[in-house]
Amino acid sequence: MKIVRAMVLSVLVITLPAIAAPAHQHGSAKIDISVEGNKFTIGLEMPLDSTIGSERPARTDKEKLAYASMMAALKNPAGLFTPTAAANCRVESFQVSDPFPGGKPKPDGHADIDAEYLLICANPAALKGFETTLFKQFKRLQKIDVQRATPSGQGKMTMTPGQASAAW
Repeated sequence: MKIVRAMVLSVLVITLPAIAAPAHQHGSAKIDISVEGNKFTIGLEMPLDSTIGSERPARTDKEKLAYASMMAALKNPAGLFTPTAAANCRVESFQVSDPFPGGKPKPDGHADIDAEYLLICANPAALKGFETTLFKQFKRLQKIDVQRATPSGQGKMTMTPGQASAAW
């Protein structure tokens, strides 16, 4: 029995990294959604390349303008996410990380946008999904993997430019 467990564990250890989605994939993003009580939380993780096409601090005036526009868009959650209208949600707070803390790139050369948005819903039972403008805002973005934990259960879905809404 111990041999069988050891074999199963070794197979999992070997194959799980191959099955797991890459942590940093250009053209994609990840969204984690949770609904608890009247709180609707959206966590966003996206390679900087998926937004402005590079992963280094802006150098030219054009790059600086693109970076500023990207940050302004990300700091406008009402312009990025539209929950089910009947839920009557409003933005309570948000936080968008700086992909270059201290103005310097990470040693691995990758830069990510990490953001969290908290919405308060007057009628959370009516919250059945949301739409996003992320694909319109960031043309390099081609796929968003969404994971959700809501009162109706947990699930996964993929959003694309042609399917920019998630429902549960």
